[in-house]
Amino acid sequence: MLMSGILHPGLLKLMGECGHTDWLMLSDAGMPVPVGKERIDLAILNDLPRQLTILKAISDQLKLEKVYMAGEIEQVSPIYLSKVRAFLEKRGIPLEFVPHEQLKAMSQAPQTRACIRTGERTSYSTMILQVGVPYGGDDHTGFNVE
Repeated sequence: MLMSGILHPGLLKLMGECGHTDWLMLSDAGMPVPVGKERIDLAILNDLPRQLTILKAISDQLKLEKVYMAGEIEQVSPIYLSKVRAFLEKRGIPLEFVPHEQLKAMSQAPQTRACIRTGERTSYSTMILQVGVPYGGDDHTGFNVE
C-alpha cells in the first residue's frame, strides 16, 4: 500500500503515462468532458474535492511546465485567481491566459490525455496543465558502462 501522495489508482496511472508537453485538463464540476477523452472523476460533493487541493497533489508528484486558464477568470473570479497565482508563483509555474472557448478547444486537442474532474464550483476555474520534465542539462552522474 502507498504510504503518501496520491492514492487514486486511475490518477496515478495517468500521471505515470504522461510525457513532456502532454496536457491534462483539471476541471471544475461543470466543464464538459470531450467525448473520447479519459475521465478521472474525483468529484463527490459540491466543492469536494477543491481544485487547488488536487493541483497541489498533482504538482507534488508531476513536473508541471505551464498552466493555462480562461482569461475570463480575471473579471469573474479574481479571489480564486489570486489563490491560483500565489500557488503557481511559489512553485515557479507560469500561468497563461486564453479565451474560454480556446480552453475548451484545447481540452479536445490530441495532446490532452484526460480530464480530471473535481467538485470545484468557482466560475472559469478549469485549467490545462502542461507536463514538463524533471531534469535538464548534461550528465553529471559519473555513470559509465564498461
